[in-house]
Amino acid sequence: MEPLTDPQQSTFPFLRQDLAASLVVFLVALPLCVGIAVASGVPAELGLITGIVGGLVTGAMRGSSLQVSGPAAGLTVLVFEAVQSFGLPALGVLVLTAGLLQLVMGALRLGRWFRAISLSVVEGMLAGIGLVLVAGQLYSAAGMEAPASGTGKVAGLPGALAEAVTSTQALASLGVGAGTVALMVVWRRTPKRARVVPGALAAVVVATAVSAAFALPVATVRVEGLLDAVQTPGLSEFGGLASLSMLGTVLAFTLIASAESLFSAAAVDRLHDGPRTEYDRELMAQGVGNTVCGALGALPMTAVIVRSAANVQAGARTKASRVLHGLWLLLFAALLPSALELIPLPALAGILVHAGWKLIPLRTVVALWREHRGEALILVVTAVSIVAVNMFEGVLIGLALSVAKAAWDASHIRLEVDDSGTGCVRARLSGNATFLRLPKILDSLEALPQDRPVELDLSGLHHLDHACRTALETWAQRHSAPGTDPVQLTGPGAR
Repeated sequence: MEPLTDPQQSTFPFLRQDLAASLVVFLVALPLCVGIAVASGVPAELGLITGIVGGLVTGAMRGSSLQVSGPAAGLTVLVFEAVQSFGLPALGVLVLTAGLLQLVMGALRLGRWFRAISLSVVEGMLAGIGLVLVAGQLYSAAGMEAPASGTGKVAGLPGALAEAVTSTQALASLGVGAGTVALMVVWRRTPKRARVVPGALAAVVVATAVSAAFALPVATVRVEGLLDAVQTPGLSEFGGLASLSMLGTVLAFTLIASAESLFSAAAVDRLHDGPRTEYDRELMAQGVGNTVCGALGALPMTAVIVRSAANVQAGARTKASRVLHGLWLLLFAALLPSALELIPLPALAGILVHAGWKLIPLRTVVALWREHRGEALILVVTAVSIVAVNMFEGVLIGLALSVAKAAWDASHIRLEVDDSGTGCVRARLSGNATFLRLPKILDSLEALPQDRPVELDLSGLHHLDHACRTALETWAQRHSAPGTDPVQLTGPGAR
């Protein structure tokens, strides 16, 4: 006799594991969605909308089965700058257009090419974002308005601290923010049973309770209502896409969100033994999500490694866990919106200070400096450029440095000279002869004797660019002294 099976259990064989994991991810995502929205200068509900879309829409699509999407700290700085420059109504246009570009790139199967981006540039990008995020949120933790530029935020910290020390309200606000960070750091060392509740949520609950119990003079989250926060972009807002600055922001949204999502997917694949990520499908899933978020006027979406790792560690087995986490966010936003009004803003600032600090790869920089100083330099320059200039141009500077370094490393060349002291001097070039190594090549060749025949063998060259070919031919014509046989070029590269 065959054992009876539950039809629901056979249809959803991992429902119990996915349900438990979805609740954990919901508790991790809730404070982050709200905190990232506030730090981005938009209503808190827009962060929840992006989290809901990340769960219900992107979560239901194919790509990476266990990766969780939503608003990310990595785009906070860029979103804030965009809202300040173009206004909140334009945010939907920016996000929607970026989503459409992601769909096109996914359809063209460009997702896999994001894995070719230098890891040093990506880590430098995250470090720059982390620095600006930490500096900006320190002002928010004190209840102050942060300067607009990244350098202004960093340079103004000593003055802001001096001003905060003289204000009772600022000190109370700083105390709540500092306590939030301290609790999140300590939470990792609490018993395993306590850690069922995510540290960020525990810190927000404690900060909220303490602020209410002692009637601390700290600002709290302002709530508009989920439907009231939705701002569908009108046709007039799309006219801004004619400006280069707005197009540059769209491109930055697209590239950074795509790179962060696909790098996150690669990291999540290392955490589990389930199906591997289909990069082009995942890029299209992110594109659909961002298109929907843009249509609702919400924050841009990326895959988030913190939520994804929590999903895997909580025992998720299928994409049902991330869909359910979106459902819990929707129910919370619809049924308990007033609960958000109790959350102190410095507590959310503390969460983002903690998140921003984790984006700064201090150990990676030290390890790279010991083994690959060029890569360490690219990482640091990218981060500093983002702080000093802006996100988009900082990433472009990092990419340019990365390409230049790759070209330099690829242009290795070696000159071997066989000189017996009399007769013909035989020299052989091997490697890649590019204009980057031209000064070194010519310095070595010009040191060869001019009063004796010279034979230069080019057969060992894998690549000979036009600049080097012209320079070698010119050197060969002019090197030999009068009365000496001219230089002979031999090998496939010779003419």
